[in-house]
Amino acid sequence: MSLLDRKLLRDLRAIKSQAFAVALVMACGLAMMIMTRSLILSLETTRDTYYREHRFADVFVRLKRAPESVAERIAAIPGVARVETGIALQATLDIPGMPEPAVGLIQSLPEEGELVLNRLYLRSGRILTGRGSPGEILVGEAFASAHGLKPGDTISAILYGRKQTFRIAGIVLSPEFVFEAPPGAALPDNRTYGVFWMPYKELATASNLDGAFNNLSLTLAPGAAEEAVIAAVDRVLQPYGGRGAYGRDAHPSHTRLRDEIRVLHGLSIGFPLVFLSVAAFMTNAVMGRQITLQREQIAMLKACGFSNAQVGWHYFRFALVIVVVGTALGALGGYALGHRLVEMYHLFFRFPSLEFLLAKNVLVAAALVSALAAITGVWGAVRTAVRLPPAEAMRPEPPANFRASIAERLGFASKLSVSLRMALRNIERRPFRALLTCAALALATGILVVPSALRDGIDYVLDYQWDLVQRHTVFVSMIEPGPVRALAEFRTLPGVIHAEPVRAAAVELRAGNRMRRIGLTGLSAEAVLNRVIGPDEKQIVLPSHGIVLSAKLADVLGVTLGDEIAVRVLEGERPTFSVPVAALSEDFAGTAAFMEFDALNRALGEGDRISGAYLSVARGEWTRFLRTMKKVPRVGSVVIKDNIRASFRKTTAESIGLLQKIYLTFATVVAFGIVYNSARISLSERQRELATLRVVGFTQREVAAVLVSELVILTLIAMPIGLLIGSGFSTAIIQTVNTEFVRLPVILTSGNYAFAVLIVTLASLLSALLATRKLNQLDLVGALKARD
Repeated sequence: MSLLDRKLLRDLRAIKSQAFAVALVMACGLAMMIMTRSLILSLETTRDTYYREHRFADVFVRLKRAPESVAERIAAIPGVARVETGIALQATLDIPGMPEPAVGLIQSLPEEGELVLNRLYLRSGRILTGRGSPGEILVGEAFASAHGLKPGDTISAILYGRKQTFRIAGIVLSPEFVFEAPPGAALPDNRTYGVFWMPYKELATASNLDGAFNNLSLTLAPGAAEEAVIAAVDRVLQPYGGRGAYGRDAHPSHTRLRDEIRVLHGLSIGFPLVFLSVAAFMTNAVMGRQITLQREQIAMLKACGFSNAQVGWHYFRFALVIVVVGTALGALGGYALGHRLVEMYHLFFRFPSLEFLLAKNVLVAAALVSALAAITGVWGAVRTAVRLPPAEAMRPEPPANFRASIAERLGFASKLSVSLRMALRNIERRPFRALLTCAALALATGILVVPSALRDGIDYVLDYQWDLVQRHTVFVSMIEPGPVRALAEFRTLPGVIHAEPVRAAAVELRAGNRMRRIGLTGLSAEAVLNRVIGPDEKQIVLPSHGIVLSAKLADVLGVTLGDEIAVRVLEGERPTFSVPVAALSEDFAGTAAFMEFDALNRALGEGDRISGAYLSVARGEWTRFLRTMKKVPRVGSVVIKDNIRASFRKTTAESIGLLQKIYLTFATVVAFGIVYNSARISLSERQRELATLRVVGFTQREVAAVLVSELVILTLIAMPIGLLIGSGFSTAIIQTVNTEFVRLPVILTSGNYAFAVLIVTLASLLSALLATRKLNQLDLVGALKARD
């Protein structure tokens, strides 16, 4: 072992706690990087394999009704490779032991063989064919798991007014429903919504669609232009009530999965960048202090023949040891956290198998990134070391120029203790070092603001979306829009206190070259049960002319107040009209567009009709209301507000909450590491003068007060700056995790800031205690030994 190797080991042992603190901070950033990049690999690999092996379609379309012969015209469109038609309809389900009615999307199986596109994966039981046994059905895994259903169990459904009982033949998965949520909903609710498959003949007979279809999927030939194919499909299906074809990019399940991967891409950059920047900063501080204290050793090494390159490489190796430890800990942490998050993804996404795949190339990238961070941090200090001439390095650093502190010049220093005056004087004497310490403490404070902002954002959405906006108990939709007198029938249901009509229509909104297909909702001008709320949390009164868009939808379309939007209705008479943007609403789940109820009915040109109603139901009559709803034949779905809130808590809130806990843990580790390192560096740099104070008669308490007072002053200065930095971090990171489906607001409360201040205060107290303990163990003779 060479002389420099032995010196390296001796130095590492001497400052092992500071080096380990830097390695921990580095490990936090690398763990986030390895975890997120590996999750991206896991999701993308599993998705692509599943889509390919089970032939996920490229284009989808729903329509009213078309004869099977129309499928041949679709297949003849240039660019179309394969076409599959079928039937899809909603039915009310009666689940034993479940008081509320559930809704099932029932899809048909082909009469001959198995599905060609969107092929099913059999989890248990047996697969059905189009000529399967009568009264049998396949159930989607998400719904089956929520209710503990298994092959052989029975389930009842009301199909077009007739209640039928089916036996479950198998539990299946479909690439079309990786993310299984009710139509138009941003969140899954597997208790009250599921997907089913049954033979074509049975479903066609029940829905009076024998020899026809209302659902079509197709794949594209290599090199085909998707937009051209979609336009051709729409032209063919328009006479048959086509609701507008769309590609994978607009498919609800695929879009939700794509957005999750996009969020992971953002997190794989944002979190590691913050932590590795802090690690570089800490490395610079540790190495700068080490080189300053080893001026004489550097001079002796050069005098003994060691070159500048050898001396520089020695200190670079010091940083690389930290990199090796940090990378190893980060890899272990990323691997463990990745497995935990993969388990969480089963709440959202249904694949035949989702395994955590460690992105091995990321391990190499993590080592390189951490090495770059360390080298960046240590470069300045090493450059100083190698440029130091031996003769100059052998001399001790010249003493700092003494001058009265600001407190002394202002005349109130006499009112301060001796320890505090010395602390203030030292801060003024070394402003650059004080600035770096303040910056480190500010970062420690700032990163602690983010986890609380995530938690507060979740709490705000829960209160805003399901208390301020939605004040109904249940939303009831009809199978087909009906006359407005149906509202009176809803009002006669058991326990209904208040009912408000809803008119909904599938539309295409276009502004310039931007387009979005969405459900346009017609509500009463001053609705009480489902209100349209503006950014100021005040209700928006829907105008008699104009459209109200959610802020996110306006952003997607690139419009603002007063802009004209072209509306093309995709059902019924399919009218087209233009309306101005009258107001922008605030919404945190999905996107939405609203018009006044009567205005929308006039625009649709179908008379006064309703698509459903928002109902407020008395608690005492709730059970009787649910029993009655199971028997109402014209009801397409029943959406219970409390169920959607519970679904949000179980899925989105839990996933963001887990990220919040991970970040909180890492942020706390980083905060303690920064504060502890700052205290230890201050002690190392000042141990000679602190030892002098002990020798001239200062007590241990008084000497410790000098060190602690300086740390307290710098911490108090850094905290307000850190809170501002934390506000910026919170805004950037929350914008990264926000998607079109679920968004969090940036909520920065006094409690949020108080938490960050509390953690940094505790870290400062603990670091001060450890530094004081180290000070009490100081070798006075060794610290005061002449260095010249």
